[in-house]
Amino acid sequence: IKNGNKNNLLYICQHQIYKLIMKKPIFWEKAKKDLIKKDKKLGSIIKNYPKDFLFSKSDPFYTLARSIVGQQISVQAAQAVWNKFEIKIKKVTPINTANLHFMSMKSCGLSRQKVSYLKSLSEAFLKKKIIPRNWSKLSDEEIINQLVQIKGIGRWTAEMFLIFNLCRPDIFPADDLGVIKGICNCYNLKYPINKDIAITMSKKWKPYRSVATWYFWRSLDPIPVEY
Repeated sequence: IKNGNKNNLLYICQHQIYKLIMKKPIFWEKAKKDLIKKDKKLGSIIKNYPKDFLFSKSDPFYTLARSIVGQQISVQAAQAVWNKFEIKIKKVTPINTANLHFMSMKSCGLSRQKVSYLKSLSEAFLKKKIIPRNWSKLSDEEIINQLVQIKGIGRWTAEMFLIFNLCRPDIFPADDLGVIKGICNCYNLKYPINKDIAITMSKKWKPYRSVATWYFWRSLDPIPVEY
């Protein structure tokens, strides 16, 4: 088995185990029914994956670190790098990330820039520059505005956090090329479409744009997206 296939197989096995122990978001089934009713083409994608769902790791640092690793690379490439990082660090925590040597992190396939971003993220947590327990009281935009103050976290990374950690139901990451590609494939549009067009189209999927986004991603990859 080629290394890429091994990584995919390992990840899929892990995903199946997670599905057994993780609960789907409380809005997931209602969102599926609503989206299937509103949009037949998106509905056909949803029906192709009847047992799959988004699940969240509860650790905010884990999700943000994984989002940084996944910036601007494919799901498969991000998974390969993350697997090496987890093996090297043993447990993904702010203190372990702060203490892990720069060259050890680079040996996992991380760029110099992403190593710097992960170090900045660990510092933000260790110095209490961000306080996750307060986020349940904040709006989506308020959380995004807090997160983008950290070096290496832009709007896309903050949106991944809102989807995969806080399970906010109505996030649409319009700058995500995977979402754009999934939309183009679904509606037979020439890739890429303009961001403003995608945002206009997304209004049809409110208030469950996170769910629609997840299924557009799911339609592209054999590996379910996870952060």
